[in-house]
Amino acid sequence: MSASPVLHATAQLRDVRLHYVTCGFTDQTTRAVMLLHGWPQSWHEWRHVMPELAEDHAVIAVDLRGLGDSSKPVVGYDKMTLAADLIELAGQLGLTQIAVVGHDWGGAVAAALALQQRQLVTHLAMLDIVLPGIPLPGMGDGLGGYWHMQFHQVMDLPEALVTGREETYIRWFFSNFAHNPAAINPEDVAEYVRCLQQPGALRSGFGYYRAMGDDAVAFAEAARTPLDCPVLALGGAQSIGAGVKLCAEQFANNVIGGVIDHCGHWIPEEKPAELLAQLRQFLA
Repeated sequence: MSASPVLHATAQLRDVRLHYVTCGFTDQTTRAVMLLHGWPQSWHEWRHVMPELAEDHAVIAVDLRGLGDSSKPVVGYDKMTLAADLIELAGQLGLTQIAVVGHDWGGAVAAALALQQRQLVTHLAMLDIVLPGIPLPGMGDGLGGYWHMQFHQVMDLPEALVTGREETYIRWFFSNFAHNPAAINPEDVAEYVRCLQQPGALRSGFGYYRAMGDDAVAFAEAARTPLDCPVLALGGAQSIGAGVKLCAEQFANNVIGGVIDHCGHWIPEEKPAELLAQLRQFLA
């Protein structure tokens, strides 16, 4: 089977322009797998997974509001608003059912999407993220131990210190939050830096962290009615690990998953073959 082409497009929504990439779409596509990236990344983090997944599914990878090549509004970085962008995008594209897969903050947006639109989302996969507002038994909120969670919430200071040093800054995360730092090569880093150097990109990215207080309230409320759709929750052994599945079990009834060995935070890039196998089985 010849590989489907990867096609780039943009959609103008009410207050944001989203860049997205499709693979395996036709004019009749109404069901798709939606891939959502984290910070400091873009749709590019799915480059190893997307073409193979498109052998069996229509696939769309979206640059979330404020990141990648999407526009960068001043507001709207709470995860429910980010999910609302994707609901509007799905409507424009004529998608009536989606399986949503999210890594890092993309996993939180994916969960917000599933919690808001239970008829639209058929499957939810969360990769190496736990949700603000969902306490983990014995682990608190699961995010408090990461220094950058607090630093990125400080107004203005991160932008002042990181501007002009974007590559140095994000290389630290790719090296220190990975089991295999070589999984993200210099060309990949250059692509992420290109996006982060666009006007407003640092402010927008830090906005994901500055919205955590609002996110905690929204997730706690939405999770009072547990999800019934299938949930796949995976954490890297050298990162959040079993905490991802533990988090999902607090708000969903049908959870599988666990830990990917010899893997850090960057699952789609460190372990794409294992992730692809798990996604294929989960979505079959």
